Amino acid sequence: MFQDNKIIPTNILGEARLALSHYPELEAVKIEFRYKKNIKNAFMQAQPNLADLFKDKKNRSYYVFMSSKFLIENEEFSMAEVPSEVLVGWLSHELGHIMDYREKSALQLLKFGTRYVTSENFIRKAERTADTHAVNHGLGNYIFATKDFILNHSRLSDSYKKRKARLYLSPEAIRLLVNSLEEDLAIELEPEEEES
Repeated sequence: MFQDNKIIPTNILGEARLALSHYPELEAVKIEFRYKKNIKNAFMQAQPNLADLFKDKKNRSYYVFMSSKFLIENEEFSMAEVPSEVLVGWLSHELGHIMDYREKSALQLLKFGTRYVTSENFIRKAERTADTHAVNHGLGNYIFATKDFILNHSRLSDSYKKRKARLYLSPEAIRLLVNSLEEDLAIELEPEEEES
């Protein structure tokens, strides 16, 4: 389904629209959510459209690739098994990557891609940056639900769960970020004391 400058499969339309509604900065950005076979060790993956890489930053487009079926260590896992709030969290995380990408030059994006495939420390930093973008955009509870689902409630393999625990923010770190943001918001909303 085409929604303005977004192309979204109908089976995830509600979740994608909810996630996008928290990223007003991406309103004018062209994003296509597309199913793709063989995403290595991932359920979803955001990346710039390579055909647009050398265009002006504001004219680039992006993909969020999704795997309808996901195979890790001979264990198949289907998109249909993912609860709605977990799907929103996954999409929110990928939109966090796009927030990061849109500020980079073509050369920086090429360097990013190279470092992402060669350095686990770089992967950790990139994934935690995406999680932090999502939390800062009010999607912390969805990110928490996704991490909790991956680590505690899914049939995914132990080695996959350990990799995710090593590279991404932990559920506890996400809760701390959410609580900190809520405290900051409460302080901002407190009425100023009248001077006597």
